[in-house]
Amino acid sequence: MPEPATPVSDAAMAHTPAQALGWAHTARFLTTASRLDQLPSTELCEIAFVGRSNAGKSTAINTLAQQKRLAFASKTPGRTQHINLFAVGPKDEPNALWADLPGYGYAAVERDAKLRWQKVMADYLELRRSLAGVVLMVDSRLGFTALDQRLLDFIAPRVSCGQVKLLVVLTKADKLNRTEAQAALAKATEALGAYATEESDVGVLLFSALKKSGVTDLAHTLRHWL
Repeated sequence: MPEPATPVSDAAMAHTPAQALGWAHTARFLTTASRLDQLPSTELCEIAFVGRSNAGKSTAINTLAQQKRLAFASKTPGRTQHINLFAVGPKDEPNALWADLPGYGYAAVERDAKLRWQKVMADYLELRRSLAGVVLMVDSRLGFTALDQRLLDFIAPRVSCGQVKLLVVLTKADKLNRTEAQAALAKATEALGAYATEESDVGVLLFSALKKSGVTDLAHTLRHWL
């Protein structure tokens, strides 16, 4: 079974939560691509942020980085049509990349665009060699939708063998009371048990951009992944 929070090793403890937040705040735009072959080759660990178009993905990235418009948070979900890469770490020598992937599942987006985005995302998640971790943003009020489940099943082979780490971030937790929040956390943890193996690194946490809760835990987990 996955833990509600990703375990932190002794080595990772050298990076305090405050240091992890400071690291996250260094995120800056690097490049954008509409196809996998347009992304730069890199030896850096890459962390992908994925989720439904209205799950609050861009807002969560901006909150994590303490920047208002690092990731484009449109009032119209589904507007992001590219993979956007952000460099994280020292200015002249970043130690990680964040990849903001197109949101999925928004009904107003044209079918052809949906299919193209799905192909780009599938290629990235299956083939990107530098991909080290996936952060799946899920609306805590809804839990895993059918599309979220499909994405989990798609990346399961890379997660179960330990090639790619997985963290589910239950967004908009401020919309739930304490009992509801704990129930959402428990339900997600139970569902993720199907993807947990001895080799895998699977975790889940509650997050609220409005109340800034879960931000430090998210930053610390991503810094630990490196």
